[in-house]
Amino acid sequence: MLKLLKNMRRKEVLMVLLCTVLVAVQVYFDLRLPDYMTDLTTLIKTSGATADILSVGAKMLGCTLASAVLAVGCGYLAAKAASGFSFTVREKLFRHVMDIGSEEMQDFSVASLITRTTNDITQIQMIVAMGLQMMIKSPIMAVWAIIKILGKSWELSAVTAAFVVVICVTVITVMSICIPRFRIVQKLTDQINRVARENLTGINVVHAFNAEQYQNDKFNKPSLDMMNVQVKNQKLFALVQPTMTLGMNGLALTIYWLGAALVNNIALTDSAARLTMFSDVLVFSTYATCVVMSFMMLVMIFMLLPQAQVAVHVADKDAALENMGVQNAIAEAEAALAGEGRVLVRKSGTESVIRVLAEAPDQAAADAAMKRIVNALEAL
Repeated sequence: MLKLLKNMRRKEVLMVLLCTVLVAVQVYFDLRLPDYMTDLTTLIKTSGATADILSVGAKMLGCTLASAVLAVGCGYLAAKAASGFSFTVREKLFRHVMDIGSEEMQDFSVASLITRTTNDITQIQMIVAMGLQMMIKSPIMAVWAIIKILGKSWELSAVTAAFVVVICVTVITVMSICIPRFRIVQKLTDQINRVARENLTGINVVHAFNAEQYQNDKFNKPSLDMMNVQVKNQKLFALVQPTMTLGMNGLALTIYWLGAALVNNIALTDSAARLTMFSDVLVFSTYATCVVMSFMMLVMIFMLLPQAQVAVHVADKDAALENMGVQNAIAEAEAALAGEGRVLVRKSGTESVIRVLAEAPDQAAADAAMKRIVNALEAL
């Protein structure tokens, strides 16, 4: 992904930098709201002047409006940068495919190349568009909010940390199960493209031999397989939103319950201290929500795909691929995957290296298959 980002043109890079500035300013306005909430609470509890209350309320409305405007601007810049980036990648990929030799072409199917140049690049575009906002906003908001809540109450900080761990573990568990299935979806997409292309290419022959039902059955298998995999994914993803809602509401309730106990422990005669603690609890709840949401978004973004890839330098590419030890290692790796993944070993057209790619339902299986082949290549 980092190598792909190097394909960004100067215009897209400038948009990304401007988007970063807008996000930072947006976070500033978002985190100013709890401070104004503290001032407003103090004014209301101490019978402050109406003009002062209206002034604080106007500042809160101004922060909200400024944050909304900045969010729209950042979204526009992120969409423009992502679309321009995908245009460049799609063009370079198309030209690369047109330039590769017939020998390297044997390593790919036409259906796979169609998927790579359409569906995959569209997904990259969506990731860039969303990531430009989430990947920039999440760490800034998390660090800023943590700085804000430090020193207010170690009890409330401990509760927030516990909820962060629970929610992040939940997201990691769901994503670790779903992402390998998404790799299977990519393979099934290739199969659907291949079957549909074969049917369209030979449509005259299909009609001549009255083979429509055969072609329908042929297309139905990968289509049903994809439906079953996607249904499982969506059922699992359906657990995420209720879990997040329960976690966020549970955190707020726990903070208010613990905050009420902290306020109750302060002497009734010390009304100023009780009011300060009450305001801190309200503000802490907002900051804690920002911290949890930020970490949750970061976990979802940085989950690694179950794919392993490595380039092995060799003296003779052709001799390395024809070596019996390497061929046996490839066969053993494919047998270990048992049809639930794939192994791709090919020589580079420009460098003296052998590229090894392994995909599997989980990261450990992908690493094991790749390591088996790499060890055989390095032993030459």
